[in-house]
Amino acid sequence: MSDKTVQLTTAQAIIRWLENQYIVIDGQEMRLCGGGFGIFGHGNVTCLGEALHEVQEELPLYRGQNEQSMGFAAAAYAKQWLRQRFMFCTASAGPGTANLVTSAALAHANRLPMLMLCGDTFITRLPDPVLQQLEHFGDPTYGVNDAFKPVVRYWDRITHPAQIIQSLPNAIATMLDPADCGPAFLGLPQDVQGWTYDYPEVFFEKKVHRIRRQAPDTDELAEAVKALKQAERPMIIAGGGVQYSGAVAELTAFAEAHQIPVVETIAGRANLLDSHALNIGPIGVTGSNSANTIAEEADVIVAVGTRLQDFTTGSWTAFAKGAQFISLNAARHDAGKHRSLPVVGDAKLSLAALDQAMSGYVAPQSWVDHAKAQRAAWMEYVADNVSYGDNRPNSYAQAIGVVNAICDPRDRVVAAAGGLPAEVTANWRTLDQSTVDVEFGFSCMGYEIAGGWGARIAQAQREPDKDTIVFTGDGSYLLMNSDIYSSVLSQKKLIVLVLDNGGFAVINKLQNNTGNESFNNLLADCPTVPQPFTVDFAAHAAAMGATSEKVSNPEELGEAFKRAKASDKTYVIVMDVDPYDGWTTEGHAWWEVGTPHVTKSDRVREAHVEWEATRDRQRKGV
Repeated sequence: MSDKTVQLTTAQAIIRWLENQYIVIDGQEMRLCGGGFGIFGHGNVTCLGEALHEVQEELPLYRGQNEQSMGFAAAAYAKQWLRQRFMFCTASAGPGTANLVTSAALAHANRLPMLMLCGDTFITRLPDPVLQQLEHFGDPTYGVNDAFKPVVRYWDRITHPAQIIQSLPNAIATMLDPADCGPAFLGLPQDVQGWTYDYPEVFFEKKVHRIRRQAPDTDELAEAVKALKQAERPMIIAGGGVQYSGAVAELTAFAEAHQIPVVETIAGRANLLDSHALNIGPIGVTGSNSANTIAEEADVIVAVGTRLQDFTTGSWTAFAKGAQFISLNAARHDAGKHRSLPVVGDAKLSLAALDQAMSGYVAPQSWVDHAKAQRAAWMEYVADNVSYGDNRPNSYAQAIGVVNAICDPRDRVVAAAGGLPAEVTANWRTLDQSTVDVEFGFSCMGYEIAGGWGARIAQAQREPDKDTIVFTGDGSYLLMNSDIYSSVLSQKKLIVLVLDNGGFAVINKLQNNTGNESFNNLLADCPTVPQPFTVDFAAHAAAMGATSEKVSNPEELGEAFKRAKASDKTYVIVMDVDPYDGWTTEGHAWWEVGTPHVTKSDRVREAHVEWEATRDRQRKGV
């Protein structure tokens, strides 16, 4: 190994190292880091900005409008690349960095890689207190950047230039670890960014990374096989980890070989095509009658690549109490939930091994026929739910059906918060694998348009002729919309559907369903709003450079969507939907929410009693 060194600033060394990290995807070698999103301030412009300027072709820097939305875009980029590539976000010290906390939490909850390079106060403390510094009198090391510790998988503050020789590889290893994947944070004090160090040249040599595939333990596999071979009513829950592992083909082959019905989580939507005979539909609170029916009856459940979130499990009421779980998961933490028989390992390898060991087993035909019949009945409901032309009020489901019928099978759909994740999950017919991004790990308002921008940046690198389609409500649009402007500036076209129901309608629905009066959710029910009025979303989007129009009904929406498909720049379509009628009323499982045990309202008391009446079905951790 050479003893040669090169003198660089800390910031220059970080960027040079990132520039030389690679990965092979589908036989093609490419940079592991696709570039970054940045807003400069005094905490990162002089040193990190100088370093990034030198590599703007190799590591393109997208100028953000809001640090939080930059983080959302980075998360969506990583999801589009199935966690095989990531983007960094850089923000200035103080409020710029603080704005990234929410997006770090989103990436953490969804287990997505994202690298944050954020300004920090001076290590020397000579100019203290500096602009935007929080002073903790009893702990001068404590600051805004410490707030990231609960919401990242890796955290470090670089107090000496030599630290990055150890810290950077650890950050990347964390982001690429299937069992511990998530965001990484590096705090960069403003003076340390500019300090120099004689770095070993070998540190900057080209490195080609590979994502680890952990083979399953033979004893765990044997125990799982023994349980599954005894199953009379087996079922597979397919989660997002199936796609991250690249195990869709193995999942399909396993299900077909043993004739086991498959249901999907929200993150696992687009594992199986809508037309696949063993696709029984989405499961859980925002699921389908078909999936939830067989979930109640299944005796052995194979959970693959899912963390079994409450919306998947119906707060653990969706299954028979005696059902045995077998959990195939790269993360030990997920594999052992609710007394599952754990198979800790990569989904692709584990499914293949399980398939081989299960040779000769086929689920009873009566069970398979029952599951298929449930699915057929559900699809009849969906077909009616998305239909229009009968003078029923405009609904989310109708808009979803219109787009689903016209879009290209490889177009990507993005949704996040409010009522749309449930409606997309229940009503969207999967046309191709890995084409649906319903962010429901953190269910974060504002992800929709920002995430769409990040997804489109990634999509344009492989499928530039396809579209990224964003479904958003008026509430999320008002929270965060500036990346419409970003998408136009960067020429990364989005198709954005703004479905306006006059406020936070899905939370109003929950409010009403628990016996409460409508209050402070719909604009019409806000006591501090004397005269509610509607935002002209089409005019607002046009002011940011997008082509936009408002339509009156689903038929007009279809024609507008065709125009959007033909457009070469971001296109925003606005349609009013009814806040009360048109919701998908079928396919729901019980969901635990806190309801008042004591109240003056008879309606709230009655709703509480009714809500609690089915709690006896809840599995209590076993």
